[in-house]
Amino acid sequence: MGNINRRNFLKRSIAATGAFAIGGSGALGRVLGANDTVRVGVAGLNGRGGSHLDAFSSMKGAQVVYLIDPDSTLFAGRVKRVEEKGGNQPKAVQDFRRALDDKNVDAISIAAPNHWHSLMTILACQAGKDVYVEKPMSHNVREGRIAVETARKHDRIVQHGTQSRSSGKWARVAALIRSGKLGKLLVARGLCYKPRGTIGFKETSMPPASLDFNLWLGPAPEEAYHANLVHYNWHWFWKFGNGDIGNQGVHEMDKARWCIPGGTLPKSALSLGGRFGYSDQGETPNTQIALFDYGETQLIFEVRGLPTDALQGQKVGNIFHLEGGTIIGDDQFIPKGKDKPEPLPKIEVEIPSRPGGDHFRNFIECVRSRKREDLSAEILDGHLSSALCHLANISYRLGETVPFEPRTKAFGDNKDAYEALERVEVHLAEKNGLKLDGLKYRLGRKLTIDPGTESIPGDTEASKLLFGPYRAPFVVEDKVV
Repeated sequence: MGNINRRNFLKRSIAATGAFAIGGSGALGRVLGANDTVRVGVAGLNGRGGSHLDAFSSMKGAQVVYLIDPDSTLFAGRVKRVEEKGGNQPKAVQDFRRALDDKNVDAISIAAPNHWHSLMTILACQAGKDVYVEKPMSHNVREGRIAVETARKHDRIVQHGTQSRSSGKWARVAALIRSGKLGKLLVARGLCYKPRGTIGFKETSMPPASLDFNLWLGPAPEEAYHANLVHYNWHWFWKFGNGDIGNQGVHEMDKARWCIPGGTLPKSALSLGGRFGYSDQGETPNTQIALFDYGETQLIFEVRGLPTDALQGQKVGNIFHLEGGTIIGDDQFIPKGKDKPEPLPKIEVEIPSRPGGDHFRNFIECVRSRKREDLSAEILDGHLSSALCHLANISYRLGETVPFEPRTKAFGDNKDAYEALERVEVHLAEKNGLKLDGLKYRLGRKLTIDPGTESIPGDTEASKLLFGPYRAPFVVEDKVV
């Protein structure tokens, strides 16, 4: 279902960028013995990449041998950190393909911007490397599926960076809900109430000499450099990020989907929201509601970037409404008919055992064993949870601008959806002083989804947003050879 011919990609890339000459191929991967050190290249050294670097440098049986980032100003400090924590000196390179072509590299740990996640994963798998990829594992739905199929074809171990999957407490919550012993799951709610202030406006300019901006752009459509892209605010631009629903939110989205019995993709998706409270260069919503229909269960997701109160004590977290009561976070339960939380009921449920404990350690243990079933967050789960974020954003982007008053009737008889919208109105008006009279938001298009084919039948416009576009030569091709 999708592949990049790695060798042709490398050849085309040299012609286009003059990046480097091709060395030996590591396409078969190295067979690891029980005591062999797993040698890791960390791609993306800012922000979350620092956590990757620290985890693998400090871990017995793992070693960071490559530091990879288009911004060379990061190299000196990061090399020193690896030397202090791991006792070795890694190679520092701007172009990740150097690490792919080194047969001595066993795994690539990806903390680059979102638009690179799937392409790096695909190329690494084809090069015989195992992969730890940060959330979301894709920038669009289709490339995520292609990455899954590529990992399968090349028999690679790929861990997704949704760390709650390695939490014993969350594993128990998921097992308890999926067991049905508290009744049917009616609503799985995810919350991403995280302060996101204005990013202002930055004029286009020449990129710093230390930054290979062509490599930073990679597969993204052409864009002039400005300082709101590198290193963090790219999250709020559609070409590179997925808004907060696909940033912090994918963690809570993953937990919500994890708890839905048989939950893959939904029957439908609808999203609404806007960028309220300030005018700036950002494109993605700072306020968003997403509704997903799973039949017996609906998944409701809420994003708030402006100052807000918590919902039942949760700001970045999850709430599950079941026939037998409500689970709040990973440790509280309000039984049906009561109003005060108490500890989770001590009900016997089967919880899968995972090696390693820590999410990074779990990955390394599975690299050794070659048992992808032992991964806490295997690539398929990463793909499905990331796809939910993308579907919500497709709905939002294809929406129409409507006023808050009179209130929409788009939700039909869905009382939980209207309740979520009403709380958003209170949040904007009372907490943030916005006047709803005349204020408009984007009401997304309802998408009817075929979970089996991961498609949106009959909607050509929405279907186009499931994949691409890509900038040559950094192209994800729509086939696996």
